[in-house]
Amino acid sequence: MATRRQNEKKFPNWETLANGGRRYWYDSEREDGHIIRYVKIVDANEVTIRILQEVYDASGKLVSIPEKFPVDLGHRQV
Repeated sequence: MATRRQNEKKFPNWETLANGGRRYWYDSEREDGHIIRYVKIVDANEVTIRILQEVYDASGKLVSIPEKFPVDLGHRQV
């Protein structure tokens, strides 16, 4: 389990959720112009609830959300 300090170091962006948890993320751009947003959602004790990716096309439209944790669900088109 990562601490809040470790999560803040790895994920430069975060927002506090209504339940006291946080949504952390960072973006990575692919050569084809797609943006991959890596997202980690934790509860108020920094216990990981979900890890997923948000894939955006070159125009910024969300095109898929592969969920990786707690169960790898593969790619889900939106």
